[in-house]
Amino acid sequence: MRTAYKCRAYPTSDQAAVLSRTFGCVRLVWNKTLGERIHRYRNENVRTSYRRTDATLTEWKRGDELAFLSEVSCVPLQQTLRHQHTAFQNFFSGRSRHPRFKSRKCRQSAHYTRSAFRMRGGSLVLAKMTTPLQFTWSFGDVDVTELAPTMVVVSREPDGRWYVSFAVESARTTPAPVANHAIGVDLGLTNFLVTSDGVRVANPRLLTRKARNLARYQRRLARCRAGSNNRLKAKAKVARAHRKIRNARQDFLHRTSTRLVRSADVIAIEDLNVRGMMRNRRLSHAIGDAGWGEFRRQLEYKCQRAGRTLVVVDRWFPSSKTCSQCGHLLAEMKLSARHWTCPGCRARHDRDLNAAKNILAAGRAVTRDVSGDACGADVRRQGTPLPQSAAKQGPDAVRLGA
Repeated sequence: MRTAYKCRAYPTSDQAAVLSRTFGCVRLVWNKTLGERIHRYRNENVRTSYRRTDATLTEWKRGDELAFLSEVSCVPLQQTLRHQHTAFQNFFSGRSRHPRFKSRKCRQSAHYTRSAFRMRGGSLVLAKMTTPLQFTWSFGDVDVTELAPTMVVVSREPDGRWYVSFAVESARTTPAPVANHAIGVDLGLTNFLVTSDGVRVANPRLLTRKARNLARYQRRLARCRAGSNNRLKAKAKVARAHRKIRNARQDFLHRTSTRLVRSADVIAIEDLNVRGMMRNRRLSHAIGDAGWGEFRRQLEYKCQRAGRTLVVVDRWFPSSKTCSQCGHLLAEMKLSARHWTCPGCRARHDRDLNAAKNILAAGRAVTRDVSGDACGADVRRQGTPLPQSAAKQGPDAVRLGA
């Protein structure tokens, strides 16, 4: 598995100058290469290969206009060409949107491979530098003196903070102790999640709580004159306010996901279309503040690291409209209906708790932990082949038992 460790970095004034020049050259190579790619594709309808961009970069260095590109390490420049090539591959395959131009006002970063840094005894020396880069190591269970990273990423946030990330190829860790428990998770906005055990985790609404303070800093920024020192100070305050919200959200998501992974061997969640739901103007603010996509990403890699099973139920599975007792399916249910009574068995259901129980039933069906009519159709399981579709197994309707 590949693990990354992100730490605060404290470069000296000379090191900061070298890194700033590197960031500028990386940004220049990205934007200039991207512009030529777009121009060539629009005029000649031909895609640009990585080999061509690499040869073009060599020509730029040999010329007089861009000869300063040779003053920084060549590895970050080549890495940005590889990243752009990968970005276009993802774009043409439909996995991401079109790559955009980089701005000096956003986060800056430079990627160094093994040939561009030296890591010995916990001391990091980057290319074009003679002194070690100071950083704070806060991972007590990992010995920094024995760290052998395959890549180092140095970044600078808009608020002025410096960070260094170490990418390490690590062996598979020892699986977590067996919990003999399976759990279904239903995500929401009022409650961030409701489990099939009845546990409810409140939504902290971090951005909503800090919105008033953030708006005050943004109004001060809007009143400052462009290009003035006061505007730079106001911009840094806005960036720091966003950083505090981002860090608080990350802390909440990490604590919640770690607690789930430790408590259950099988975790079943629903495949939410977060991008589609963000188009709802009334709920986009709350959905973005909840961080559902990041929560699922953390669950995926933590389950893989701990040896747990994560089951992703299809987004069209009617978990809220299906009775977890008898399997009765309602034709319609409004979003405002938080409780409902089953017409078949007269059981009273809480909407979120009932959905969590149905998601757990679907997850158990996939992992074959229970017997019954459920065949696991329209449910995705990581690391194993998909079960056959329900239409191929029989004409009978699929029922999910509790």
